[in-house]
Amino acid sequence: MIIKLYNGNPNVREVRKIADTLRDGGIAILPTDTLYCFACSMEHKKAAETIAHLKGFNLKQAKYSMLCASLSQASEYVRAMDKDTFALLKSCLPGPYTFIMEASGSVPRNYQNANKTIGIRVPENDITRAIIEEVGNPLICTSVRPLGEEDEPENYCDPELIHDRFGERVDMVVDGGIADTEASTVVDCSDDIEVIRQGKGELNL
Repeated sequence: MIIKLYNGNPNVREVRKIADTLRDGGIAILPTDTLYCFACSMEHKKAAETIAHLKGFNLKQAKYSMLCASLSQASEYVRAMDKDTFALLKSCLPGPYTFIMEASGSVPRNYQNANKTIGIRVPENDITRAIIEEVGNPLICTSVRPLGEEDEPENYCDPELIHDRFGERVDMVVDGGIADTEASTVVDCSDDIEVIRQGKGELNL
């Protein structure tokens, strides 16, 4: 199933339908401000395991991020931030960044990385933020580009092509238009603040 929504004015009825599917343990492919991503509710471990398989992860090595509707929501799932880290996130979010943070006890261990961290995303995309708000909790996500497939990024930016490849293996693809070909900038804030992958977002640290 493919559902067309418009950034800036997503249809409320369709947003509720997508949120209901995710709350029930479904998997959706959602637009962000960078690449499209696989997403599921953090309440459903089986859905996250299916996403790992689609991505090509070894489940024990899977690296998920949390899609949040706001910095306020994200702060409920990470350890207390110092003033400088909070100011950095506030200045960048919503935006094309993934911030690696120390996970709080609210994050199930199976989504945490080996060092008990989690990637936090608040995308500048009204469609996906509206869906997260309707679900009522963050979504677990990872980009749709499978591991080892770095060529032809346009195949993972066009929702029609994404639907052709994954449409029968997920519950729905949300068409929010052509995505960016560049991934998010990843910033590790779990110790010192350090850019570990330069992507779409730019930081002056």
